[in-house]
Amino acid sequence: MVNTALLKADAEKLGILINDEQLQKFELLSELLVEQNKTMNLTAITDPDGIAVKHFADSISVLTAYDIPKGARVMDIGTGAGFPGIPLLIMRPDIDLVMVDSTAKKLKYVQSTVDSLGLIATTLHTRAEEAGQSKDYREKFDVVCSRAVAALNVLCEYCLPFVKVGGMFIAMKGAKAQEEIGDAKAAIKLLGGKIVAEKSFTLSDGGERTLVVIKKISQIPPRYPRPSAQIAKKPL
Repeated sequence: MVNTALLKADAEKLGILINDEQLQKFELLSELLVEQNKTMNLTAITDPDGIAVKHFADSISVLTAYDIPKGARVMDIGTGAGFPGIPLLIMRPDIDLVMVDSTAKKLKYVQSTVDSLGLIATTLHTRAEEAGQSKDYREKFDVVCSRAVAALNVLCEYCLPFVKVGGMFIAMKGAKAQEEIGDAKAAIKLLGGKIVAEKSFTLSDGGERTLVVIKKISQIPPRYPRPSAQIAKKPL
């Protein structure tokens, strides 16, 4: 179900070593993903190479952007079928992971998959802009990450409210990262963030990736995040 040799090779190029136990979990994850995808629209990528590179290697690349502290509270916003969250958890079972999505059906799959892998994580069925105003989640996380959810200026309004001061937001971006960074500079400053690193690399399938690491340096103004209609109508 997954090309484990390709996954190991891509991970090693990123400087990440996957042990046999982790590899077995990635194999099980791919089986569960492909099986569940037959009755549910989780992903268009179901071939062994695509899963290895586009889902698994891409997800664990987050580990190269920032040295996540042991036991850190981590949030994956817009997790969908569990990416990057579940692969991160396979590599770092010590993290306290919360995976957020607005689609309950996908989260049910994500939770059952985490359980099947013998791992522990929390799933949260909510809209990010609503949870970002909740005292239970606002500025409570050491690391927040998100993959392919929205343009960076919009994504920052969804994600930075969850990051505690001194914590990191890691935005996983593709080939247009530099353009998005330029458009997001004002939003990042307004939302209490500062870009501290940009890590670009190419996956073995030729896919260009950039991890944009934004440090939270001050508290976010209370009015953010705004309701989704306002975010869409007037992005920062």
